[in-house]
Amino acid sequence: MELPPLVAMVGNPNAGKSALFNALTGARQKVGNYPGVTVERHSGRLALDDGRPVELVDLPGAYSLDPASPDERVTRDVVTGAQAGERLPDALLVVIDASNLDNHLRFAMQLIALGLPVVVALNMVDLAERDGLVLDPAVLERELGVPVVPTVAVRRRGIDVLRGQLTALVGGSTAAGLRRLRASDGSVADDIVTLQRRARVVAAAATVSETPVRRWNHMLDSVALHPVFGPVLLVALLFVMFQAVFSWSEAPIAWIEGAFTAAEAWLKGVLPDGFVRSLLSDGVIAGVGAVVVFLPQILILFLFILVLEASGYMVRAAFLMDRLMAQVGLSGRAFIPLLSSFACAVPGIMATRTIEDEKDRLTTILIAPLMTCSARLPVYTIIIGAFIPARQVLPFVGLQGLVLFALYLLGIVGAFVAALVLRRTVTKGESSGFMMEMPKYQMPRLRDVALGLWSRTEIFLKRAGTTIALTTVVLWALLSFPQAPAGQKQVEYSIGGRIASGLEVIVRPIGFNHDIALALIPTMAAREIAVAAIGTAYAIDDTEDASGAKSLVDHLRGRWSLPTALAFLMWFVFAPQCISTIAVTRRETNGWRWPLFMIGYLFAAAYVMAGITYWLAVAAGL
Repeated sequence: MELPPLVAMVGNPNAGKSALFNALTGARQKVGNYPGVTVERHSGRLALDDGRPVELVDLPGAYSLDPASPDERVTRDVVTGAQAGERLPDALLVVIDASNLDNHLRFAMQLIALGLPVVVALNMVDLAERDGLVLDPAVLERELGVPVVPTVAVRRRGIDVLRGQLTALVGGSTAAGLRRLRASDGSVADDIVTLQRRARVVAAAATVSETPVRRWNHMLDSVALHPVFGPVLLVALLFVMFQAVFSWSEAPIAWIEGAFTAAEAWLKGVLPDGFVRSLLSDGVIAGVGAVVVFLPQILILFLFILVLEASGYMVRAAFLMDRLMAQVGLSGRAFIPLLSSFACAVPGIMATRTIEDEKDRLTTILIAPLMTCSARLPVYTIIIGAFIPARQVLPFVGLQGLVLFALYLLGIVGAFVAALVLRRTVTKGESSGFMMEMPKYQMPRLRDVALGLWSRTEIFLKRAGTTIALTTVVLWALLSFPQAPAGQKQVEYSIGGRIASGLEVIVRPIGFNHDIALALIPTMAAREIAVAAIGTAYAIDDTEDASGAKSLVDHLRGRWSLPTALAFLMWFVFAPQCISTIAVTRRETNGWRWPLFMIGYLFAAAYVMAGITYWLAVAAGL
C-alpha cells in the first residue's frame, strides 16, 4: 500500500503550531513517540483540495538546526532525513509568528535552505496588527522565494488558502522548492549571524507600518544588545545598583538600629540581671537585630532586580552574557540560574533543570554558590561599614559602594574561573549555544514590584525569626555556660569559646582571630548568622556597655585589623557556608559525590584567597 505524502510542520516554540495543526487535521490525530526517543509525536490526516490524503506531523518547536535539546535534535533529524525509522518529508509547512518576524525568519531560512518544497504560514497576524505591526505577505513571499499565507489558526482564518497551497506543492513541480537560499557570498546561509542579519533585512522590507513603541524597542535593543555598548550598559546598571545599596539604605538602617537599641535598653531597665535578661538581650535582640538591620539593603538590591526583570532587560543581559560564558565552556542557558543565585543559591541550583546538557548543568550547579547571594550582604555591609571610609571617590560614587560592587564582581570572576577549570577537567565536554526570544520592553507594574518586595521581606523576617533566632539562642547558650571565673573572659572560657579556640589554630595562618573562628561555627546553617554570632559574642563579652549603645561596628573597629577584615570578606566570597545549598546539590545530583566535591574545592579556594589577601594587606602596611 502506497503511503500518503508526508508534510512536516516546523517552527519556533510559541509560533502557534499546535493550534494550526488542530485546525488542519481536526479529530484525525494520533499521539506517540518518535522511534528511539521519548519525544512526543503528533500526527494527523489532512485531505487536500483534490481529495488526496496527506500525513501531517507536528515537529517539536526548535530555534535552529543546531540542536540544543532532544526535542530540537528530533526536529533536525526528521527534516534532514536522519531520524531512524522516519522518511524524509515531501514538504515542509513552516509556521512563524507575525509579531516576532525577524527572530522566526532565522529558522525559516535555515529550513528553506534544505531544498524541500516549503509553504510558510504567517500566523497570528491579528495579534501583530493589534500591536500596531502591519506586514505585506507578498513582499515576504518575494524575498523568501516560497509561498506565504497569512493565518489566524485559532479563528481558522487562512486555513483554506493554506490547504490550497499545500495541494499545489505536494506532488507538483518542486523546481521552486529546490532552490537553495544563498547568502550574499553565494554559500548556503547556515551561519547563524548571517541568517540573523538577512532575517532583519527581510523583516524590514515586509513591514508596512509599525507603532512608535515597536520602533523604540528596536532602538533600545540597538544599544542594549550592542557588542560594545551593551556590556558597558550592563556594568553601569550593576554599579548604580550597588551604590544605591549603601546610599539609599542609610536612613532606614539607622531607624532599625535605633529601635533595637531602644528595645535592648528597655529590657535591661525592666528585667533584673540574670538568665532571662541575658537570653533576650544578648541572645535574641543582639543576634537577630544584627541581621534584621540589613533588611533595607536587601530590599534595595531586590528592587533593582525586580524592575530589571519586569522591564524585559534581564533576558537581554542573558543574551549578552552568552558570549562571555562560551569562553569558559558554558552557554547563556546558565545565566538565569546563576542570576537566581544572587537571591539564593537554592532556587538557582533548582533552575538548572532547564539546561539539557548534563555537563553544562553540573558545572552550573557547582559554581552557583559563588554568586553573591543576599545572605552574604549583611556580612559584606557590616565589614565595609566598619573598615571602609564613607567618602566619595567621584561625584555620586562612594568608596563603600565601590568595594561592594568589587566583591560581587569578584564572585562572578571566581565563578567563571571555576567553570573554566571544571569544563577542562571533571566536567569536560563541549558547550552548547542557545536561542531565546526577546520580550518587549515595558514599564514595570508597581503592584508586582511591591508584591515581590513584600514576599522577600516575609522570607527574610521568617528566616530571621526561625533559623537565625534558634541558632543565635543555641550559640548564646554555648557562650554563656559554664560561667567563667573572675579574671577570665566568658567568651573564651565557655563551651563555644573552647570549640572556637580549636578552630582558631586552623584559621590563624590566614589572619582570622578567635571572634571569626567562633562566627564560622554556626554559619553552616546560614551565612548571615556570622553577623548574628559576632553580635551575640560581643554582647556577652562586653559587660561594661550596660546600655547597649556600643554598636557592632564600634566593636569590630576596636578588635579587628584591616587585613583581618579584608581576609574575612574574601573568605565569604568563596566559602560554601549554607547547609540548604549543600542539601539541594545532593538532591539535584542524586548523591554525595558532587556536594562533597563542591564543599572541598570552595573551602580550599576560600582558605587560599583569604590567606593571600591577608598577607598582601600586611605586606602593604595596611
